[in-house]
Amino acid sequence: MDFSQLLVEKIDAIAKHWVETVRRDRQIASADDLPYSAIQNHLPDVLRAIATVLSHYQDSDIETIVQNSLEHGVLRAAQGFTPIEIAREYRLLRQTIFSSLEAYLLQGTVQDAIRTYNLIDATIDEAISQCFKSYVEQRLHELQYLHAQAELTNQELTRLVKDNQDNLSQLAHELKNPLNSIIGYSELILRSSRKHSEVKDTVPHLEHIERVIRNGRHLLRLINDTLEMSRCEAGKMQLHPVPTDVRCLIKEVFEMLQPLATAKGLQMEVDCDADSGLSCPEKVVTDPLRLQQIITNLLSNAIRYTESGTVRLSCQMLPNNLWSIAVSDTGVGIAPEDQPHIFEPFFRAGNTENYALNSTGLGLAIVSQLVNLMQGKIELVSQVGFGSTFTVILPLEIKTIQSVA
Repeated sequence: MDFSQLLVEKIDAIAKHWVETVRRDRQIASADDLPYSAIQNHLPDVLRAIATVLSHYQDSDIETIVQNSLEHGVLRAAQGFTPIEIAREYRLLRQTIFSSLEAYLLQGTVQDAIRTYNLIDATIDEAISQCFKSYVEQRLHELQYLHAQAELTNQELTRLVKDNQDNLSQLAHELKNPLNSIIGYSELILRSSRKHSEVKDTVPHLEHIERVIRNGRHLLRLINDTLEMSRCEAGKMQLHPVPTDVRCLIKEVFEMLQPLATAKGLQMEVDCDADSGLSCPEKVVTDPLRLQQIITNLLSNAIRYTESGTVRLSCQMLPNNLWSIAVSDTGVGIAPEDQPHIFEPFFRAGNTENYALNSTGLGLAIVSQLVNLMQGKIELVSQVGFGSTFTVILPLEIKTIQSVA
C-alpha cells in the first residue's frame, strides 16, 4: 500500500480537521480569534513534504519541512502563542495524521505500518525542533529590542528626573520588582545554556524567556508613564487643539478596550445620545490625542479595578460653553480618606494586596495633569464596594496652545 499517495489525497481533510481541533482545544487560547488561514499556515506544504519522506520513489523534501517549520515558529511568536500552546498544537497534528491513516495502516503489512509510523513521528519531531528554534530566536530578538528601548527611555528619564526628585525613591521601589525578575531569569537562562546546551529549546527554558519579556514590557511601561508625568510637571507638554469628532473618538477607544472588558466578563456601555438626555457635543476644539489619552486611562482603570458588573461612559453639554465626560464602574471603590490623594503619583488606595497587577500607579496622576493642561477639572465620587465615577469637565473650545504651568 502506498501510504505516501494516501497522505497526499488526505491533505485537505487532515488540515481542516486539525484547524478545527486546535480551535476547540481550551489549552490553545491564542488561536481563539485567529482566522482559518492564520492557524493552518503552511500545514498543506508540510504534509506534502512528509509524503515525500514516506515515498519509495521520491527524494525526501526535508528542506521544505525545515523552512516551513522555521516560518511557523516566527508566526506563532508574532501571534502571541506560548511554548506550551505550540507543543500542544503539534501533539494534535500528530494525533490527527495517525487517526486519518489508522484504518489503512491496519490493512498493510506490519513492516510497512511500523516504517510509516516511525517516519511520520521523526519528521514531526524535526518540525517541532525547527519551530522552537525560530520561536526562541524571535523572542530573544524582541527581548533585545525591549532592552534597547528601555536603555533609550532610561536616558531620557535621567535627563528629566532632575526636575522631579520627590518621587525618585518610590520610582526605584516600583522598578525593583520587574528588574529583579528580569535579572534573575536572565541569569537562569545563561547558566542553563552554558551547562546544558540541549536545554535551549525546552518548554521550561522558553517559559523563562517569556517571563523576562513580560517583566521587560511592564518595566518599559512604568518608565514611559514616568516620563509622561515628568514632561507634564516640567511644563514641556503642549496642546494642539483642532476640531474633533468626540463621538467617533469615544467609539475608537471603546473598540480598543472592549477585549479587556470581555476577558473579565464586564459589560461596557456608552451613553451619549440625545434621546437619553445626555447629549454629547458632536465637535469640540481640543487636542484629540490628549483627550483620547484621558478617556483611555479612565476606562482602563475602571476595567482594571472592576471584577464584575458594568463600566459606563456618558457625556453631556453643560452651561457656560462646557461639556463633561463621566466614567463609572461597579468596582472596588475608593475609601473617603484616600480620595484626596488618588491623583498623586504612585499613591495606592486601600489595601495594597488589592492593587491591580501591572499597574504603574501613574494613570490617574497623568489624567489629572492632562485635564489641567486642557483647562478643565476632574471630580471623583466613590463608595467602597460599590464603585467609582470620575467626571472630567472641559471647555468646548481651547483657543490657545498652553503648557502646564
